[in-house]
Amino acid sequence: MGVLRINYNFQADFAQVNLLRNERNLNGSIEKLSTGYRINSAKDDAAGLFIADQLNLVANALDQGVRNAQDGISAAQIAETTLAQIYDKLVAIYTKAEQAANDTNSALNRNALQEDIDKLIDAIDRIASTAEFNGRKLLDGTFKNQYIHYGPRADQKLTISIDSATAEDLAAYTLRTEGQTTSSNNASLSTLLANDTAWAVDAADNFIVQGVDLKNKLTVGNMVDAYDMAKAINSNAELQEKGIEATATNKSVANQFNDINVGTGGLTIKIYVGSDTNADITLTYASGTTVSLTELIDAINVKAKEDGINIEARNNGADQLVLETKNGETIAIEVTAGTSGTTWTVDLATLLEGASGTVSGGNTGSAVKVGDLTVLGAENFGYDFTGIAGAFNDLNQDPPATLSDTGTADKTDIKTGSRVDTNENAEFTLRLINALIKKVDRQRAALGSIQINLETIIQNNEFSAVQQREAESRIRNVDFAKEMANFTRYQTLMQSGMAM
Repeated sequence: MGVLRINYNFQADFAQVNLLRNERNLNGSIEKLSTGYRINSAKDDAAGLFIADQLNLVANALDQGVRNAQDGISAAQIAETTLAQIYDKLVAIYTKAEQAANDTNSALNRNALQEDIDKLIDAIDRIASTAEFNGRKLLDGTFKNQYIHYGPRADQKLTISIDSATAEDLAAYTLRTEGQTTSSNNASLSTLLANDTAWAVDAADNFIVQGVDLKNKLTVGNMVDAYDMAKAINSNAELQEKGIEATATNKSVANQFNDINVGTGGLTIKIYVGSDTNADITLTYASGTTVSLTELIDAINVKAKEDGINIEARNNGADQLVLETKNGETIAIEVTAGTSGTTWTVDLATLLEGASGTVSGGNTGSAVKVGDLTVLGAENFGYDFTGIAGAFNDLNQDPPATLSDTGTADKTDIKTGSRVDTNENAEFTLRLINALIKKVDRQRAALGSIQINLETIIQNNEFSAVQQREAESRIRNVDFAKEMANFTRYQTLMQSGMAM
């Protein structure tokens, strides 16, 4: 049974309320269709707005990370390209040093080559000093521990460090030693080594390079040998990783030779090559024989060739006996002259550089000359040669003095180390430049790795940004098909509500 209400028309108010609600819904639908967004304000979906904004933030940060990484690649490319130019200059210096190492050059020729090398070094300095990106110097040593922030969150960064390539800083660390000679005119080789213990390996001696103990590579009782030491350094994987390498050379230029008139009892000359205390070459001459320099050289070379001994003898043109080992092995001699009471003698200084004293009849004399050892490292390194250091002079000291038992290598930059006025200096320059070329190539390789890393980061950032935006789109953007259906429904309801 119907009820008639005079003062309140419920149906009219109900229609009015629904009309207003439909109007709000219709306006909201129009707003979504016109903007393309499902969420235009927090009231549309408070939680969804928060999530979508965070996704948008990460996507934009990833885009900036891409730009940051691209800047990092650009800086690395400029540095690597500049280092490639420096590499070319180093190769040119190496070639000129090799040319200067040839003793067919006159002093004038070597001076001209030195001037060319100095100009190339100056060019390297200028190139390294001017390389920059966005106002930042790249190769002057200031671009160290620099960050490339690639990620969307704090502390997502990559570190770039580029070493200085200026002439002052393009350097290797060197331990340059000159092997010394010990001798006695009345002691056999074994006695000499027992007396002059620095020339023989003892159980208490040390042979340590940058914390790596290499003593087990030397044989106790043998002679100190620069070649054995260099071989031990070069075969150690840990030292190789640290960029430390060694070379050995040994060249003896004795005093002017005088023919030896062998007297009563005959003459025996033993030659030792390397660390072993067993003679490699034994030459005997009967009483009444005259030993000339030519005859001695021929005899040494014939025996060396027959037995595969790494030593060569020659005359330097000034009637001086030159003995040189192939790998820098130690050279030792032992001379036994006649029988007691005879008056003829043999001068040890005419057989081995640095030796002294004459071996008289009935005596045995000996001498040992250790080779020169050069150790180069990309970074500074320490050494401990306790017990054997006395067999070497330190060429880094001025004037050279006996090598300290322990110490560190000296920094040798390209400007001060690249001297080619003599064969010895040119040979050292070749080793130095080779070490610097390796150093530059390692830096170029590191920059290449950084570029590869940054390119990978860019690809990942770009893909991640797409995924972030796709996720944001599902939350924030409107589904037009669904919203058009809603719009049509609200529009129909509005029309019917207006009619009511």
